[in-house]
Amino acid sequence: MKPAVFKKTAQVTVLMMFISALLPVLAFAATGFKDVVYRNNSVSGSVYSDVYSVNAQVYLYDPNGNYVGTASSATYSVYNGVYTYDFSLNNVSSYSYLKLKEKVTDSVYYTVYNSNSGRPGGGGGGGGGGGIISGPSINVPSDGSIDAYTLENALNNNDIVELVLSGDVALIPAKVLAKFTGDTKKALKIKNDKGSYMLPIHVLKLDDLAGKLSVSVDDMKIKVSISAASEAAVNGIKNAATALGATVVSGAVDFNLAAVGTGDKTQAVDLGNNYISRTLPLSKAVNPATATAVVYDPNTQKLSFVPALFSSSNESNEAVIKRNSNSIYTVIELSKSFEDVKGHWAQSYINLLANKLVVDGVTDTSFEPERNITRAEFAALVVRSLGLDQSAAASSSFKDVSSSEWYASVVASAVNAKIIDGYEDNTFKPNQAISREELAAMVVRALAYAGAKPDVSADRQSELLAKFKDSSKIVWAQNELAVAIEAGIVDGMTDTTIEPSKQATRAQSATMLNRLLTKANFIN
Repeated sequence: MKPAVFKKTAQVTVLMMFISALLPVLAFAATGFKDVVYRNNSVSGSVYSDVYSVNAQVYLYDPNGNYVGTASSATYSVYNGVYTYDFSLNNVSSYSYLKLKEKVTDSVYYTVYNSNSGRPGGGGGGGGGGGIISGPSINVPSDGSIDAYTLENALNNNDIVELVLSGDVALIPAKVLAKFTGDTKKALKIKNDKGSYMLPIHVLKLDDLAGKLSVSVDDMKIKVSISAASEAAVNGIKNAATALGATVVSGAVDFNLAAVGTGDKTQAVDLGNNYISRTLPLSKAVNPATATAVVYDPNTQKLSFVPALFSSSNESNEAVIKRNSNSIYTVIELSKSFEDVKGHWAQSYINLLANKLVVDGVTDTSFEPERNITRAEFAALVVRSLGLDQSAAASSSFKDVSSSEWYASVVASAVNAKIIDGYEDNTFKPNQAISREELAAMVVRALAYAGAKPDVSADRQSELLAKFKDSSKIVWAQNELAVAIEAGIVDGMTDTTIEPSKQATRAQSATMLNRLLTKANFIN
């Protein structure tokens, strides 16, 4: 019997030596935690890895870093080359959270919160290749690769998962995102030293993107890049800012979002009217009234307004840019004023929107605030206020809007966004002075596009309009005017008159646009 025992022991020893020789190679494989629960003085969960471990264990530490105990794995399973080790430990003291460290690769940490203390879920910590969980964060290597299992685990435990880039790009497995597109709370925050990008997962139409790339969702990745603009773009921005009399106060950053299929074939992601937030660090604290975020167009070499909020603290100064398309962004400071608006009731609104590149003067020193404004001119101001991309909108269907007119792309963009419609004879009447009724309708539709339109019931509409004795003169926009009043965008001309057919002035237009931007949370 003894020779047989020694023979079996020797075979096991050889097998263990073989496995040990493989472990250094396999230790770079993805490893992480899943389904971890800390409740009623007990911790349980699983460690997944494509590394085989003879004696998988998990070390537990309290919030101060003191060793608490060891949870050993009693069972394991394997599927598609991934080992899952189940672990548990009872009679654990009650802490607000515990820090776990797996001993399969000895590289991944996980924080699990005590569900009895009212804080659900947990987040991981440093770990293996293809993505490292750290709290709700995953460190992404310079090639952009992200392990699908690690990302899914992080999203299961957190509404917002942070992807910290070592380089400029993240390649996100679409097959994981597909599991969360129905949850409006789930989002990815992609960041590096140049800025950050907040991507709500529900805005991604993965099946449509996969169809355009002729691949399955499982074979597709979502590529997010945050990179420094090219030298040519930086020089173009400086020249454009100088021409405006402005100063650049941030880096120029190129944000891009695309789906990637086989053979590196790409498809731009259409965000619809979903305004996605991007954050740019600023070189100094700024005054929100004179600072504006801008998008740079390399083709025209011009800067245009984009919605943004500014914040400053002892730790950082930043701009949060909101837009539904991707391009090169930066922040400028500009202090503009006009001689003929000094002392005017709308002076602050006009100057602010001039600094934001939303309104222009008639000359460098005059604005003509009491001049009437045409339908095409106001459509242009609304399109600018929303930061809409005009590059893909060259023409409209109106028979009186020629593609050669300056306002052709503006009108087309406004039509695409459902901000304007024409008359029954298929005309737009671009050069006709706009009435207060028409102006209110455009502003309310812009509010709807930005997701900031308040709901007004029929009873509330009657109540809002009843105080104006000339409300019966409203031809067709009763609801739009009521919504504009409810949103605080439109006032009566007096306490008892609204004058819906009166032609609107440039000052009134600037005032309503300022209120629109404030209501939509597009400016401070």
